[in-house]
Amino acid sequence: AQAAALARAGSELVRVTVNTDEAAQAAPRIVEGLAQQGIRVPLIGDFHYNGHLLLKRYPECARALAKYRINPGNVGIGQKDDANFRAMIETAVASDRPVRIGVNWGSLDQGLLARLMDENSRRAQPRDGRSVMLEAVVTSALESARAAEKYGLPHDRIVLSAKVSGVEDTLEVNRALAARCDYPLH
Repeated sequence: AQAAALARAGSELVRVTVNTDEAAQAAPRIVEGLAQQGIRVPLIGDFHYNGHLLLKRYPECARALAKYRINPGNVGIGQKDDANFRAMIETAVASDRPVRIGVNWGSLDQGLLARLMDENSRRAQPRDGRSVMLEAVVTSALESARAAEKYGLPHDRIVLSAKVSGVEDTLEVNRALAARCDYPLH
């Protein structure tokens, strides 16, 4: 009912959190219920820590969603072989779905941040901590997108999203992303 109300109010897409078995089971029913009402709004699945498990366990959910929304730092990118991130990307490829790759302070890959901080400390003239943090957000988004392509997701099926707490910092991060890649920014 909420998705239908949003669509009727003019929403061009509806985002739902898919974080439990119940949510994964509900996604196809939501899409079907919308279709029965003549509503064709894309349903976007917002995944966090267990999306790789839910997408594998509920392939009908994977097919029902129009796009997957993931934060690589929440699904284990940078740890071992990125198995959870890879599983989500491979499901997106098999289901022919685009993926929004998001990076923010809360889901930043801590290993990447530590690496950039270490590199910065060895510079002849180290940058301030804020600059390194913003660079970590940009680098995380770009490295995650490259990993998604390595795992089979076509370049044109990737959307990047980067945000931080301050508006000016968010603008700076997105300007840097726009200068360094041609992925759509969300």
